[in-house]
Amino acid sequence: MLSVTNQTSTLPMGPYLNQMKPWVTVICTCFNHESFIDIALNSVVSQAYPNVQLIVIDNASSDRSADRIKAFVQAHPSVIFIQNSQNVGLCRAFNQGLKQAKGQYVIDLSADDVLLPECLANQVRCFEQLSPDYAVVFSNAAYIDSRGRFLAHHYPVNEQHQAVDSVPSGNVFQNILEKYYICTPTMMMRRSVLDELGGYDESLAFEDFDFWVRSARHYAYAYLDEVLTQKRRLPHSLSMQILDPNNRLLTSTLNVCYKAFDRCQTPEEYRALAGRVRQFIRKSFYAEQFELTQKFGELLSHIESPGLLTTGILLLNRLHLPVNALYQRYIKLNHKQWNPIEG
Repeated sequence: MLSVTNQTSTLPMGPYLNQMKPWVTVICTCFNHESFIDIALNSVVSQAYPNVQLIVIDNASSDRSADRIKAFVQAHPSVIFIQNSQNVGLCRAFNQGLKQAKGQYVIDLSADDVLLPECLANQVRCFEQLSPDYAVVFSNAAYIDSRGRFLAHHYPVNEQHQAVDSVPSGNVFQNILEKYYICTPTMMMRRSVLDELGGYDESLAFEDFDFWVRSARHYAYAYLDEVLTQKRRLPHSLSMQILDPNNRLLTSTLNVCYKAFDRCQTPEEYRALAGRVRQFIRKSFYAEQFELTQKFGELLSHIESPGLLTTGILLLNRLHLPVNALYQRYIKLNHKQWNPIEG
């Protein structure tokens, strides 16, 4: 298998030592990312790591994304390109790439995000020092806008670019229930764990929360305190679709919450899940998905008493109030950035 990075070494033992390093497969999924796909793909071939397989899936883009990918493949023939005639969803598209992945470790890269040059080398080095019960190595990230301008760090950093606050590692099952704290594109995943889980759940509209719930119950996560990825924030990204009354994100979230409920083992984990479900009750109410709001309420009642505030929202939910337009206005005025899981 040929690496897309085409790294050479002047050291006598360099080529042999490179062969001894594990392979990493980067699966890049693209949908209407014409403006960013070249930057994303070039960030992979520019990695300071010798053994990299690149698989690109275009999910029936209506812009010129596919043409740009084809031109890139001509310049880098070792790239595997899958062009879907219809949009099969993010999770199924990733699984298409996973079936052809040969790497011991896997990166799930959106076509509008960027891997910094030392990303794969540093994450592999970290992984190789860990025991087999670690499924994920994740890092810090820099958020950038459509022009590549810096916005913020996922975890605030000091002058040495180290995270100011402690980031959970090890057994993080309770942590991933409490809040969205892992920046998804920073994750390097152990391929054997993905295979064990059967890849991503293709019935869902997003992948990260479900993967965390299913993997973190049995495997550990390691945080690498470096900024190794750039995540792009765009006005029409998946994270903003949760405001749409017709979005599928909240339905998927309810399904994942039930998976989490089945996996909780301690009172603290149940409390963490209850707090998260309360957030989703508010979100589905604001999205005017009133039936779904009631279903989240039913799940919460299986865990603990809803409490006064949540009970009030559930009562208002029965009135089917037109709150979505007002809440979208509030979000825009406050420049709040939503995440499909955390908000």
